[in-house]
Formats: sequence, structure tokens, C-alpha cells
Amino acid sequence: MKCRHCRAELVTTFLDLGSAPPSNAYLSTAQLRAPEVCYPLRLLVCESCWLVQTEDHAGREALFADDYAYFSSFSTSWLDHSRRYVDAMRRRFALDRGSLVVEVAANDGYLLQYVQQAGIPCYGIEPTASTAAAARAKGIEIVGRFFGVDLATELAAQGRQADLIAANNVLAHVPDINDFAAGFARLLKAQGVATFEFPHLMCMAALNQFDTAYHEHYSYLSLGTVRRVLEAAGLQVFDVEELTTHGGSLRVFAQRHGGVHPVAPAVAALLAREGAAGLERPAYYRGFQARAERVKDDLLRYLLDAKAAGRRVAAYGAAAKGNTLLNFAGVRPDLVAFVADRNPAKQGRYMPGSRIPIVGEQRLREERPQDILLLPWNLRAELLAQLSYAREWGARFVTAVPALEVS
Repeated sequence: MKCRHCRAELVTTFLDLGSAPPSNAYLSTAQLRAPEVCYPLRLLVCESCWLVQTEDHAGREALFADDYAYFSSFSTSWLDHSRRYVDAMRRRFALDRGSLVVEVAANDGYLLQYVQQAGIPCYGIEPTASTAAAARAKGIEIVGRFFGVDLATELAAQGRQADLIAANNVLAHVPDINDFAAGFARLLKAQGVATFEFPHLMCMAALNQFDTAYHEHYSYLSLGTVRRVLEAAGLQVFDVEELTTHGGSLRVFAQRHGGVHPVAPAVAALLAREGAAGLERPAYYRGFQARAERVKDDLLRYLLDAKAAGRRVAAYGAAAKGNTLLNFAGVRPDLVAFVADRNPAKQGRYMPGSRIPIVGEQRLREERPQDILLLPWNLRAELLAQLSYAREWGARFVTAVPALEVS
């Protein structure tokens, strides 16, 4: 396989999680009677541009289907994050009724609803029919296609270039990262700004976040690599912010070459930290596999001990990262009885691979499991507050990443 960005041959493995179905391919009852399609889940490192990436096995249409079940608005902390983002961008770049904001991967309108409320014209780009319908129900215009140079060129020709393009948690999700990035250079106005948010590879490695690896995440990104990708697409990185979302993310600000914004010192500072950490040396990527296997072993040991002791274990949060963890560990319904989730699009379905049933949150109150495994560990604080009522019957809360914790 060749690198998706620079086309160099890939020979270095970062992580091998065996085979698994796509992490958002939730199953219906009828599908339980049929075989599942699984793909190898292996991350490789390009030693030329240092892009970490999955092996090619499934196209974007197979992973981001019309019934895509991830809806951003079910996380209150993510809604708060998005509202703060809109407020900050409006102030920093003087956005008003004469501006135009575009979001690529607009999902269910979780972010653009705040742009709309501020009276700023906007539209979203979202290829998955299920989430696009939810956004349109909020009164948000959605272009229902995958983004790249072709779509950006069409929209620009229609006079729909943007003052601000938001791209939150999508840069890692595109198979053709070069075409995707080049689309931003075409859709931005001459002095427009694009922002990209994505989990930081340095946090993934340092905090053992191996469960953020899944087929829909084609790329695992550092500032150094993103800057190379954007530079090749005709964009200049002029600022970067470190965020706490998704276990540690970056928000990168980019403009067309020759834009008005000076390059902030934060860019050189973070590039220097990445260099000192060794992100552009092969040795950095050794040892991650062993740490992932240690988490798997500790989780299985805990679940088997709980079963032997007669403790009933349920999980909360039918998140993609949870599917990676459960499938890597080989967990099935005999060890985790069900997964509760607030998203109606997931309720009544089953986790891919593990085939654990997904139910509404009320099931926790009804069955009172002794232990609750929190699969979206990045929302731990939010979930501990949301599920605090489980303490009434003495329930313990468990997270497996970065290391097993029972409280």
C-alpha cells in the first residue's frame, strides 16, 4: 500500500487490531441471522510524510451509508463545545449577516444551529441521509454530497464561497485527503478562513487511546503532517489551539497562501513539541501494540472476574470507540448484557461484531446492573453526572482506556 498523501510505500505498522466490522455498522434484528462483513483493522505509518493511516479495505460509501447512526447532538458537552466555537469565531473574524459560514460534515446541524441563531447565513455539506434529514428539520440548508474539489468548484461557481469553513472531526474520516483539502482552497473566499478539528496523534499515543482506531478513521494526525497536507493543497496554517475534546484534539486555522493573518507563535511551538516527542522518528511508533493488548487483557480479566462473582455488567454509550474495544477484546453478551444509549437511531439495534443489544437508558434503572462500563471514556465526567442515580443501588462505573479504572 502507498501513502494516501505522498504515495510513498508503507512498511511500518503502528497498530494491528485484527479484523472487525465497520464501527458504525449497527445491526438490525434481521441482520443477526446473516454474516457480517469484517475488514482488517491495521494502522501504518508513512516514514516520508509521517501520516498514520488505515489499510485500504472499504470505500467511504460503505462506511458512511444513508442510515449512518452517529448523531452529534446527543452529547451535551459537544453541543456546548460547538456553541463556544461559534461565539469565538464570530468575534475573532467579525462574522455578521453579510458573511457566509459553511460546515463540511454538518451531521445533524449540531453546530450550524448556533450560526443560524446568530443571524449569520450558512449551509452545510453532509453526505449521510439520516443526519442530513435531522439538520434540515432544524431549518438548515444541506448539500447532500461528499466534499472534494469537484463539489467545491461547483459551489464556488455558484457564488457560494465562504468566509469561514468549519471542518470538525472530518479530516480524519476522508480516504482522499489531498482532494478533500484542495476543496477548501477553492471554496474559501480570498480572505476566508478554514478551521479543522481532529484528535491529536500525540495524545492518542501518549494516553493509549487505541480504541479511536476504526475503519472510518482513515488518518491519525499530527500538526506537522496536517500542515504538509494543507500546504500541498494551497493553504497556509496560521494558528493552532489544543483542545480537550475526544481525549485531546487540535483546532488548526488555515487560509489561502498570501492571506491576511500572520502566523501565530503557537504553530512553531507545537511543531517543536511534536519534534521533541519524536513523532517523525520510527521509534515513536513502537510499543503501542503492547499497550493496547494490556488494556484488552485487563478488561477481559475484569469481566471474567465479574461474571464469576455474579456481578451483572452493562455498558453505556454505543460509541464507535466502544465497538473497537469490544471487538478487539472479543467481548460478547455473556460478559456485557446490554449497552444503553440515548440515541433512538441506535436503540433496538445491536453492536457490530459483539452483537450486544442496544437499549434506552431506562433499562439501567429497570435492571440495576452492579457495574456500568462507560465506553465513550472521553465523556466520563459528563456520563458520571448523567448516570449518578445508579449510585443509589451501589453501581460501580468502569472505564478501560487508558487503563482499567473502577470507581
